Amino acid sequence: MSLEQQPREAITDQEHLSVLGYEDSFNRSMSLWANFALGFTYLSPLVGVYSLFALALSVGGPPSIWWIIIVGAGQLLVSLVFGEVVSQYPIHGGIYPWTRRLWGRRYAWMAAWVYIWAMIVTITAVAEFGSGFAASLFGIEANPTSTLLITLAFLVVALLINFTGTKSLARVARIGLAAELVGVIGVGLYLLIFQRHQEFSVFFDTMGVEGDGSYGPAFLGAALAGLFLFYGFEACGDVAEEVENPAKRIPVAMIMTILVGGVSALFAFGGYVLAAPDLASIVAGEDADPIPGILEASLGVVGAKVFLVIAITAFLSCVLSLQAAASRLLFSFARDGMIPGHAWLSKVSAGAKVPTNALIVACTIPALIAVLVWINADLLVPVTSFAVLGIYVAFQMVVLAALRQRFKGWKPAGPFSLGALGFVVNIVALAYGIFAMVLLATPGTSGDFFTDYVVIIGLGVVLVTGLLYLFIARPDRKSTAPAGDAVEVAERLRTHSSAVR
Repeated sequence: MSLEQQPREAITDQEHLSVLGYEDSFNRSMSLWANFALGFTYLSPLVGVYSLFALALSVGGPPSIWWIIIVGAGQLLVSLVFGEVVSQYPIHGGIYPWTRRLWGRRYAWMAAWVYIWAMIVTITAVAEFGSGFAASLFGIEANPTSTLLITLAFLVVALLINFTGTKSLARVARIGLAAELVGVIGVGLYLLIFQRHQEFSVFFDTMGVEGDGSYGPAFLGAALAGLFLFYGFEACGDVAEEVENPAKRIPVAMIMTILVGGVSALFAFGGYVLAAPDLASIVAGEDADPIPGILEASLGVVGAKVFLVIAITAFLSCVLSLQAAASRLLFSFARDGMIPGHAWLSKVSAGAKVPTNALIVACTIPALIAVLVWINADLLVPVTSFAVLGIYVAFQMVVLAALRQRFKGWKPAGPFSLGALGFVVNIVALAYGIFAMVLLATPGTSGDFFTDYVVIIGLGVVLVTGLLYLFIARPDRKSTAPAGDAVEVAERLRTHSSAVR
């Protein structure tokens, strides 16, 4: 695919923001690699593979690995659409400002409402999953209280690092990137080369998970193995005003996040499958947490401990990136007067130049949810399941809004452009997104109503509460921020570019 690069070298980041109606108020200290590291540690293949490895194998068997390729290809199309949007609108907040400028204030409010809740519960879920690694490393008994305390420690440490500024965020994100690459690619390659107990043909062997029926439903049921992995790349755009030359660099960082994340996940998932000494017991659902056993059998006790340190680093970096992305979305929401407490939430610290109050919220609410999980451990699975569907819904609201603007004549004016292919990519990305949401929302078959419909119930609660607030409080009327101006802004950017050349 050849990308059409628009000649816009003359326009500066400050001039670009001015055309969009904003002043440059952040430190642009984030490089391309740091921006990529932020998105990659948010996507976190280590977290995704570890969390869903046993579930994917017990539902779909070894062929469930192919979902990593299927979903990766679909999300790559979505990232290309996002790349064109952020290239024209390199402003803080990502999905909220994109949907506002592509469609309107009400539409953007709902997209951001769904997305912010999905991000907040994702922060909780990642910190909760990471607590198990920390407990194992330090020999702490895993119980509800220890899990809560370690989860809160993850949240607070990430908050303190975020308070210190963008440079610290970028530095830790790069450390997290290194930990992820060692933990997934390094360990995955080692397992593939030196610790194989299975043949590569196992990835075409269902191992009987379908029972007496067709394998199709079993394979579709294992889709979460890929769907849970490939989001987080949008975080690259959430911090756009802290990136130098974001209109060019952020689209590249998003694409790199998908490609490197996909390869990493394949190495990790494939390595664990091939190195499993008793794969049949995992597929049969008899081993609910097989990875520690695989690692200890392959790396020894010391090697497994080293991996735990790497894993904890990756989990902390993931929480850090999630907090940063959520706070920038809250800041962007508040800057336009679209959320209660907007004056407080939109404050930026004088020294570190970060939205400290928004960061506090992005730590406090996940901490409260963690307390609820401590009271009732069964809540963790529902909130995690909602997070995945909620994020995909928000993503596709951007894709749909972009397609709508294309039908109205929008030709993206950023330096990253797909040219004539943009229309086709946009349509296929939307079709993929609908397919993914149907898979995520399909009720289970356990026979328990709440368990089977919990994902739909969670999304329904968020949508209904958001709509009620929208039509009662009318936050869209409290903002004078520009909306639905994609065609006009594209023309202004082209005119401005020509004038300064």
